[in-house]
Amino acid sequence: CLVEADEEPPHALNDEALDVALTMSILVNAKPVDEVHVMRKIVIDGSNTSGFQRTALIALDGRIKDVGIETIALEEDAARKLEGKKGFVNYGLDRLGIPLIEVATAADIPTPRHARETAEYIGSLLQATEKCKRGLGAIRQDLNISIAHGARVEIKGIQSLTAVEKVAEKEVLRQLDLIEIKERLHERGVEESDIKNAPFMDFTDELKDCESCIVQNTLSNGGKAVVLKLPGFAGLLKRESSRLGREFAVHAKLASGIGGILHSDELPGYGLKEKEIMRIKEKLKLKKDDAFALFLGKEKMVEEAVHAVRERAETALCGVAEEVRRTLPDHSTEYMRPLPGAARMYPETDIPPVQITKDRLAHIRKNLPEKPEEQGERLRETYGLNRDQTKQLIQSGYLKDFEWLAQRFPKLTKTILRTFLNTFSELENEGVIVENINNSLLKEIFSLLQKGVFAKEAIPKLLSYLAQHKDADVNEAVKECGLKVVSENEVRRVIQRIINERMDFVKKKKTGAVHPLMGVVMRELRGKVDGKLINNILREELEKVL
Repeated sequence: CLVEADEEPPHALNDEALDVALTMSILVNAKPVDEVHVMRKIVIDGSNTSGFQRTALIALDGRIKDVGIETIALEEDAARKLEGKKGFVNYGLDRLGIPLIEVATAADIPTPRHARETAEYIGSLLQATEKCKRGLGAIRQDLNISIAHGARVEIKGIQSLTAVEKVAEKEVLRQLDLIEIKERLHERGVEESDIKNAPFMDFTDELKDCESCIVQNTLSNGGKAVVLKLPGFAGLLKRESSRLGREFAVHAKLASGIGGILHSDELPGYGLKEKEIMRIKEKLKLKKDDAFALFLGKEKMVEEAVHAVRERAETALCGVAEEVRRTLPDHSTEYMRPLPGAARMYPETDIPPVQITKDRLAHIRKNLPEKPEEQGERLRETYGLNRDQTKQLIQSGYLKDFEWLAQRFPKLTKTILRTFLNTFSELENEGVIVENINNSLLKEIFSLLQKGVFAKEAIPKLLSYLAQHKDADVNEAVKECGLKVVSENEVRRVIQRIINERMDFVKKKKTGAVHPLMGVVMRELRGKVDGKLINNILREELEKVL
């Protein structure tokens, strides 16, 4: 629309989104504001076409269990990054402007595990509104972590609840390591002026005959090889928790676009020999505790990278830097930008304030959803689920769908539960878009399952087919997947054949052959007959030959 292209003023606040934010505010015992004012938050990375994100404070001063809730805000999502190249980012506008609810806790969370538990409960409350998207990334967590003698670090974009605890644990270890590095630098007598005035030299000529492919590729394209002295940093750049050398490389890349840097703690290596390392150390007059960084790139790029690394090295004397970081697949983090100040927001002049009336709040309070603990108790009583199952179901966002199907197929409750809690997530991990599966299709699947048309093991295959063929119906999927049920006699014949083909293995393993043979049989009969029946017949046939 024209708003996304920044060609017309923004529209008014979405009333439904505001009601959901107010509902969430009441669920966490927060105090809604009398009047909602929309603000502009400055965004400079290109993810918002207007250059700022709209955000509005909805409520203050809430509490869940033992954790304070400082603010509830309603804001708009940013554009989705599709691809990034050198000096260029391509964004998609399909997500821009979608309402988000931001729940900010107080600094009452003492441990990584408590952080995960708190995030789980907040996520369950959001899912209870039945207005929240499901799946990976629907509920995103930002962590603010600080420890004694450290500084506040904001970690963006944690997309799963299980990752919260792991990311927090690794960040605590990183900060502890940075504090130890600070102490080691002070013990070595390193001062800020030593780093600020540390020499850097052009080693392009000295390395022109170097056998390193990295060096030769740079020099052959007209690049430079420059080395910066890092006084007191020897042995501190490759520590597992802090990875300070990688930090230097990230700062250098963000500042200049340079492909990366090499440092003395990881050398010799990358084709650089001991003799070349010694030549660098001699020319820079490095002492035992000194390190160096090698920059490879165009002259202007190298100058900017050297300046960025020198600044980050100075920060190491202070221990932990206040900054914003992103999560990586291994649950470690990487520098993004400095921590923003409060001055990045100012009023949105194109959207009028919204009065929060007593009648509106009364209507919301009258129609509040069940809290997670109430949902859990009802699920345990009604469907016989255990605590772990109820917790997973509530957090998954499929509670309403589960109950809708379980009421229609009470004998299939366990299979329905397994479909939502396990099968869907397994299919998502395989890249299947499970949002294409609606309750109408699920109802038809469980109806045919109840009639014995196929076995429950066929469900993943059917769901995968239906998700990838939007116009297909369940009967077509059953036919295309070859899931016609076979008779018990046919099952017995298949098992007898498989046993006879592997008789030496059966004689050797005896009853231990059950599990391996079960896998072979299931490859032929999965979805065509119940796995329990296959297991029983397999054991019977094995007893006959042993």
